Amino acid sequence: MTPTNPLPEASAPHLPASSEAKREAVAFVKTVAGFLLLFFVLRTFVIDSYEVQGASMEPTLTNGESILVLKLPHVLSHSGWFDGIEALKPGDIVVFKSKYDADARYVKRVVAKGPKLDASNTVIAGVKGESSGEQVSVAIKTQQLFVNNRLVEEDYLPSEVHERFLATDRDETNLRAGEYYVLGDNRCPSKDSRSFGPVDDQEVIGKAILRFWPLSKFGVLK
Repeated sequence: MTPTNPLPEASAPHLPASSEAKREAVAFVKTVAGFLLLFFVLRTFVIDSYEVQGASMEPTLTNGESILVLKLPHVLSHSGWFDGIEALKPGDIVVFKSKYDADARYVKRVVAKGPKLDASNTVIAGVKGESSGEQVSVAIKTQQLFVNNRLVEEDYLPSEVHERFLATDRDETNLRAGEYYVLGDNRCPSKDSRSFGPVDDQEVIGKAILRFWPLSKFGVLK
């Protein structure tokens, strides 16, 4: 009896080297594109970094320092689904666009905000403890800040700021819904709402939350 030869085992088809390299290249491109998309979404809608320029926020922030700016609460407050979110409040440090220069960004402190509408379209005052009204008034008298004719104790400021608070008095400014009155912590040289008026909500980029450079001053902003 003649022995039968065993059948050769079937082997998986071997892709040409060029096809395998092409597949790896496509996978790499998809991975890079995914990271770029994630990076874009984070910087556009969630968080971004900015460099402080000038001395208007000294001693809180100095020229050349780098900060992280949280955008998400402000973005959500405009979505129509999260109307109850308070993206900014008096005392917060805000980064916003210039009214006059599309490329310029300012960093200042919110000292007052205009009234807002609740779900029933009732106006709510922008300062805790104030009665409702269609406007919130801001005035600077005898080197002191008044909101709705009430003296504001700015306990969020470093103590040394009070010694060089405001150079001159300013007439009363009325804030409408969606407007913020901002000042630099270094009041004398700062260019802020005293010169360019209230900041509109549409100009706001986000709230400065963290200083990450220089590392020796790393920490949460207050």
